[in-house]
Amino acid sequence: MAAKKITPATVRADFNDPVAVIHYARAAHFMGLWASERVLIGRYFTDLTAPLLEAGCGAGRATLGLWDAGYKNLTAFDFASELIDQARSLATARDAAAIRFLHADATKLPPEICHPLDAKRFGGALFLFNGLMQIPRRARRRAALRHLHRVCAPGAPLLITTHDRDQNQVERALWRLEALRWERGEQDPRLLEFGDRYFDEAGVGRTFMHLPDRAEILADFAATGWTHTFDALRKTIAPEARAVRDFSDECRFWVAHRGP
Repeated sequence: MAAKKITPATVRADFNDPVAVIHYARAAHFMGLWASERVLIGRYFTDLTAPLLEAGCGAGRATLGLWDAGYKNLTAFDFASELIDQARSLATARDAAAIRFLHADATKLPPEICHPLDAKRFGGALFLFNGLMQIPRRARRRAALRHLHRVCAPGAPLLITTHDRDQNQVERALWRLEALRWERGEQDPRLLEFGDRYFDEAGVGRTFMHLPDRAEILADFAATGWTHTFDALRKTIAPEARAVRDFSDECRFWVAHRGP
């Protein structure tokens, strides 16, 4: 029987799996914002009163970190209902029930993903911990970027993270071998596009991830109305605690701003 291709339903099921829910709920309870996230949020999201939107919020790790940092006008969503339930429970326990946590898909945002007053658009958006890259197919990732562009005000910042196929010599060598597999038709048959990975990690569960190169993200920003402002590997932004380094491999941070 031929292996089934990765679909959005696959990814949703993986994130709703109890192993994944426990993993991300633990991070939400005990980790908070990374040092690198705090640096870039402080640099580019300077208005504490602006309505902010966090896509792919999971169990609320970064959302609650934003709340604790003084950002009180927050809307966050995820397409995994079990993670949203965890986020709502944690927010209630921390007296942050004013955060709007919604169950939604970034590639087709519903009408309720808007500023509560409906008269304003969001002053900024975040899609952290490689959330955008866990959407299968580039066309769908671009759809998510277009939706975020639609609900943000002109000039609003967008902060995302990705892995990076070109970050060092070892990565480049591994991806040259992967390219040969694709040329020969020997890649994992579940994958959709070059750069995709699907793996199982003890204590985390199954994870789909697309690993782009820099040119791909720059092109995706340009195609969806975002103007690239900044990018750098996490290690160059701030030293991270061991817990963060154990939780996440090296990644690249990206900042873009919404055009008119």
